[in-house]
Amino acid sequence: MLERTFDALRVPNFRLYFAGQTVSLVGTWMQGVAQSWLVLELSGSGTVLGLVVAAQFLPVLLAGPYGGLLADRADKRHLLLATQGCLATLALVLGLLTVTHVVRLWMVVVFAVALGAVNAVDNPTRQTFVPEVVGPALLRNAVSLNSVMTNAARAIGPAVAGILIASAGVGVCFLANAASFLAVLLALCLMRTDHLLPSPAVERGPGQLAEGLRYVRATAGLWAPLVMMALVGTLAYEFQVVLPLLARVGVHGDARTYGFMTSAMGIGAAVGGLGVAARGRAGAVPMVVAAAGFAAALGAAAIVPSLPAELAALACVGAAGTVFLATGNTTLQLISEPRFRGRVMALWSVTFLGSTPVGGPIVGVVAQHFGPRAGLALGAGACLAAAALGLTALPRIPARHRLLARRSPEQPPTTTEADRT
Repeated sequence: MLERTFDALRVPNFRLYFAGQTVSLVGTWMQGVAQSWLVLELSGSGTVLGLVVAAQFLPVLLAGPYGGLLADRADKRHLLLATQGCLATLALVLGLLTVTHVVRLWMVVVFAVALGAVNAVDNPTRQTFVPEVVGPALLRNAVSLNSVMTNAARAIGPAVAGILIASAGVGVCFLANAASFLAVLLALCLMRTDHLLPSPAVERGPGQLAEGLRYVRATAGLWAPLVMMALVGTLAYEFQVVLPLLARVGVHGDARTYGFMTSAMGIGAAVGGLGVAARGRAGAVPMVVAAAGFAAALGAAAIVPSLPAELAALACVGAAGTVFLATGNTTLQLISEPRFRGRVMALWSVTFLGSTPVGGPIVGVVAQHFGPRAGLALGAGACLAAAALGLTALPRIPARHRLLARRSPEQPPTTTEADRT
């Protein structure tokens, strides 16, 4: 079982990619915590924090489909070198502005929008690069290990950020994130390009965005998970808004408390990701089960009374959220045809990240006026609604997409006309 859990790491290029991303994502989580805390220091408002988070993800909502189309057209490794370099530069400049005490709230908003614009291209490119590194047979395992990596970084990064903010200041976190991008840039440069399995590039032509949307709309195994993710992403994954307020108002803590809360989620998420890597299933039915489990975990986090109990509940939230994310991501990648995969995963980014401009302010207002626990309860309700929607859609989803079987390398995942409803 343990050997099967780490199957994808037998691929040398994936080991490089995995190691580089691990270092970089620790820095990314440090910056996320630092940015939220900086906004609270500059404004003191949960509503403003929600608006800043919304500004960061608005470009993903507006430009995400174009980013996916670019990922379908371009050499993904070269595109990642460009986007990761841009992200490093943004972190460096924001860090310098912060440590020199020049930073103002409007500057943070500008950098948040710029970060979102780069991520509109970077997110679908990173997700669709993984199949080119490991191939279809190891895709599910690689996606799950990526979830483990992301959430292990979530466990480490925020805890380090909380300590650094309290001891050295917010700006140091941004500078550390800028330095962390060197690891992923080096990994991309060291990869054996002759061992990659690139998808055929999509030639430029009219109507390609509309073609991708029509493909998703005609495939119930794709649109149902995307609509579920839209509900959950809008109101449940707003932890950048809820957790700082929960730390500051709900349990009367400080930046270290916020870091520990995010780390608790990360530890739980890493455990959940390992479980998915070892035994995880994909398809519509596992997504419904995962959404219901996520609702239960969020509901528990909304009602527990003390900090230790809250940390335990947040660990469960992290585990359940990772199972839902990894299941949905793998489902879409296994079902979608390779020539549409960039556009499909761009829509996944839009529903997950791009929904924040809508959900961030809503959750911010709810948490500001009714308390952060009400924000968690709102997320639990959204997860229940997603599970109900998935159940309603099951009769329209082909049986082979309700519970996806493992495939061999000779049988890459495809979607035929008969599977579309």
